[in-house]
Amino acid sequence: MNETEFHQLVDSQMQIIEEAIDDSGADIDFETSGNVMTLEFDDGSQIIINRQEPMKEIWLASKSGGFHFQWKAQQWICSKTGIELFEMVKQECEKHAGEHIDWA
Repeated sequence: MNETEFHQLVDSQMQIIEEAIDDSGADIDFETSGNVMTLEFDDGSQIIINRQEPMKEIWLASKSGGFHFQWKAQQWICSKTGIELFEMVKQECEKHAGEHIDWA
């Protein structure tokens, strides 16, 4: 994958996450600045998602720890857990929010 493809894939994934949060109605504030998306919760906790250009990975940091995602089989897969990125984002958002979120 070249740099342009990497950025297109990450941009697409970030947009999916943003739209899912908006559609869920969950009380999660999010902001994207440069290569970093920050999700903030009522209790002040955060999930940080950022692109790591040199490794062509997406990194996620949350209460549960740090995770690295690589593009495999047309999806972002965690090198530690094998979980797909969006599934982990949903799980971590529910942990941080302390409640079930309806991910329509």
